[in-house]
Amino acid sequence: MAFRIIGLNDPIFSGFEDIFDVQDHEVEKSATPSKKYVRDAKAMAATPADIKEYPDSYVFVVDMPGLKSEEIKVQVEDDNVLVVTGVRQRESEREKEVKYVRMERRIGKFMRKFVLPENANLDAISAVCVDGVLTITVQKLPPPEPKKPKTIQVTVG
Repeated sequence: MAFRIIGLNDPIFSGFEDIFDVQDHEVEKSATPSKKYVRDAKAMAATPADIKEYPDSYVFVVDMPGLKSEEIKVQVEDDNVLVVTGVRQRESEREKEVKYVRMERRIGKFMRKFVLPENANLDAISAVCVDGVLTITVQKLPPPEPKKPKTIQVTVG
């Protein structure tokens, strides 16, 4: 199994570098990470997930507390990266009347990225969300047929 869970130092985040000199198309790296990089890194760190392998599929179980199924997006990027995102908002109708004494439940963006193995069938992916737990099933491609040896006729020369 060739899973790779994308971490904070992964090259996939290289697109989050700040571009300072647009005319010369040069990319300068800042000593501190950009706000978008930090926000996405926190979103990934705060979204726990389990990955299970079955003989015919991979199953991703991702905690998405407080989100409804219509608020969750599951996509495949770059032909093999499974991306799960969602955003939990505050209760806006009561927000003006309420003063938070303590706020521990996370609001904002939820995100996880997983590099899928080569045998993942990208055309057979399903996702179901029940009680804040998202279950994504990725079917496996059937193993390739073993190549039969080719017999070559030997002639008298």
